[in-house]
Formats: sequence, C-alpha cells, structure tokens
Amino acid sequence: MTKGIGAIAGRWRTEGHVVDEPMTPVVGTDIYELFPGGHFLVHHVDVNVGDRPVLAIEIIGEIDTTSGDGTILARSYDNSGTADVMRVRIDDSGAWQFTGGAEIAPAARPEAVAPAQGAVRSTLRIADDQKTMSAFWERSDDGVTWLPWMEIGFTRMETHA
Repeated sequence: MTKGIGAIAGRWRTEGHVVDEPMTPVVGTDIYELFPGGHFLVHHVDVNVGDRPVLAIEIIGEIDTTSGDGTILARSYDNSGTADVMRVRIDDSGAWQFTGGAEIAPAARPEAVAPAQGAVRSTLRIADDQKTMSAFWERSDDGVTWLPWMEIGFTRMETHA
C-alpha cells in the first residue's frame, strides 16, 4: 500500500451518510491534488449533505510545530464562510487519523447540537488496490462521549487525458 501524503491524490466519487434519524445522504466528489514539490495536498470538496451543498477547499501538509510528533495540519474554507483546522497523522499502516474541534463540517451537524465543547475525529483507510477509501467519523458533543457521526465511502474515478 502506498503511504504518505500523495496516497489519496486523485478524483473520488463520494457516497455515504450522516448517522442520524433519518440518515442524511452525502453524495458528490472529492479531488485531492498533490501540489508541485510534493509537500502539500489541495483538496476540493463538492458534495451535498442532504439538500445542503457543501463546497470547500482544504490545504493539507503544513507541519504542526506544536506537536513534535509528525502531525500535519489541514486548513479548510467552505461556502458557508467557515474556516477550520484539523490535525492529521498518517499511521504506519497508511491510515489517516483526523482530529478537530466542534466547528468541523457544520452542514453535517444536527441542528439541535450546540458544539461549544465538542470535537470530531475520523479514520480514513485506503484500500490496498488504491481504488476505494472509507472514512468513519465520530463526534463528541460534550468533549467526553464519542458517537458515530458519518460513514463515507470513496471510489476512485477514471481520469481522462
């Protein structure tokens, strides 16, 4: 399996759901482009969460100088005016571990939840054949108890020259 920041570069069909009653579909595309030099990924998000369009751009790869453990930052900006930062670690198996605050992905958060103390985390796993990925997201509304939040699958799309 390819490991490192370039492993997810490509165009992906995105399909999944927010875990709630009823389940809210998440459908669209994610494009990860390796920026020249190979140090950063530019991530373009174009999905619908239910009937809410979410457009975002994210830059992944800045070294988190506060951690000292190889963590990188993912800074994103979306069409609702939200800007946020997540921390990312790529483990020895090539899985991506994301952690962030309650402000992450507001379109997928239940309306009744006030995310003042919350947090989110996700594990993104790339299949050995590099043709699919899966992400399991959890959220904590109180900073202590973790709940399933989103299950997202990605299928690599063919690129046409």
